[in-house]
Amino acid sequence: MLYQAYQNQSDLLSPLRLMAQHTGAALWLHKTERSLLRRVAAASEVFHRMKLTHTRPPYRIDSALVGSESVPVTEEKALELPFGILLHFKKPGVSDQPPVLLVAPLSGHFATLLRETVRTLLQDHDVFITDWHNARDVSLRHGAFRLDDYVDYMVRFIAHIGPGCHVVAVCQPCVAALAATALMAEDDHPAQPRSLTLMAGPVDCRINPTEVNRLAVSKPIDWFEHNLISHVPLPHAGFMRRVYPGFVQVSAFMSMNPERHKQSFIDMFNHLVEGDVEQASVIQNFYEEYLAVNDLPAEFYLETVEKVFQTYDLARGELMVNGRRVDCGAIRRTALITVEGERDDICSVGQTVAAHDLCTSLRPYLKTHHIQTGVGHYGVFSGRKWNQQIYPRVRAVIHDAHR
Repeated sequence: MLYQAYQNQSDLLSPLRLMAQHTGAALWLHKTERSLLRRVAAASEVFHRMKLTHTRPPYRIDSALVGSESVPVTEEKALELPFGILLHFKKPGVSDQPPVLLVAPLSGHFATLLRETVRTLLQDHDVFITDWHNARDVSLRHGAFRLDDYVDYMVRFIAHIGPGCHVVAVCQPCVAALAATALMAEDDHPAQPRSLTLMAGPVDCRINPTEVNRLAVSKPIDWFEHNLISHVPLPHAGFMRRVYPGFVQVSAFMSMNPERHKQSFIDMFNHLVEGDVEQASVIQNFYEEYLAVNDLPAEFYLETVEKVFQTYDLARGELMVNGRRVDCGAIRRTALITVEGERDDICSVGQTVAAHDLCTSLRPYLKTHHIQTGVGHYGVFSGRKWNQQIYPRVRAVIHDAHR
C-alpha cells in the first residue's frame, strides 16, 4: 500500500512538474534582471527539481588525467547479471595500471554517488564499479537477492577481473567485501584481491554506535519487515517484487537535516533570480544525484539490518554465506587499509578499523589505518580531503601490493 500510494501521488504530480519544466524553460528567454518573469521562472525550475527520480544518472566521465595527459574514457559492460553490472571505465591506450573494483553501496542511491571517487581513481588505476540495478526494474523471474547473493556477485566480479585485482569498498559493502575476500582466501582462489580498502564501513557497529545504529536496534526485525517493505506496483518490470523503497531511505536521510535541504532549495531559487546560473547548477547537480533513488531487494535489506546492524554476525565470527562460516583469519596475503572520518555520524570512528582485529593472520606490515580529521561520512570518499589526503594513502597501499 505504501508504494502504491507513492506511485499514485507521483502520477498526479507528474503533469504539474512537466508544466513547470516547460514554463521555466520558456520564461528564461526573458532576460530582464529581477523581473517578475525571472522569479516565476526560478520558482518553476525549483518545483520541477523537487522530485524523486528512479533512473540512474549518467556518470559524465568522458576523460581522465593520466600523468599530465588527458585521455578518453568509455564505459563498457564487463559482466551483466540480473541485479547489477560490472561496469568498466576503459581508457584506450593506457595499460599497466592496477585493476580496481570499486564496490558501491546498495542503500537507496545509485552507484553514480561515487562519481568523484571513480574520477580520482582513474588517474592511476584501471577502474571497475558495481553498478547496481533498481530492484523495481528486475523481474520476479530472477528470484530473490540476499546478502549471500551480494557476496557471490562480488566474488564473480573479482574473478572476472582476474588475478591482480584490488578492491575498494565504500560504506555498507565493507562487510560483504571483507566476507568475499575471506572466502576467496580460504579457497586459495587465484583472483583473491591483492589489497582491500574499507572506507567508512560498519564492520562492527557495537563500537561507538551512531543514531543510525541505535535506530537499527530500537525495533525487532519483524517491525522493519511489516512497516518498511512494500510490493512494487504496476507498471514496473519488477511488479510484485518485495522491496525496501529508495524513497523511504532518502526521506529518512533528508529528515535528519530538513532545514539544510530547505535552505538549499531557497538558495537555488535566489541564485536563479540573480542570474547566477553557475551556483544554481551546483545545487541542481547535487540534488539530481541525491534524489535519484534505488529500491533495495527486501531480502537483502532485511538481512543487512539484522546481520550487520543488530546481531553483528561478522564481528562475532558468526556470519554464514551459503552455509559457510566466514573466517577472516583465512586472509593472509591481501593488504588491508581502513579509512574513517573523524566527524562521521553514520559510521563512527572504530567501526571500520575493527576489521584489523578480525584479520588475525595478516602480518602487521600488511595493515594500514587512516583517520581523516575534519570530514564526515561523504568526505571520506569525495571532496578536497579525499583527493589530497586520503587518496594518496589508498593509492600507495594499492601500488605497493601490486608489485
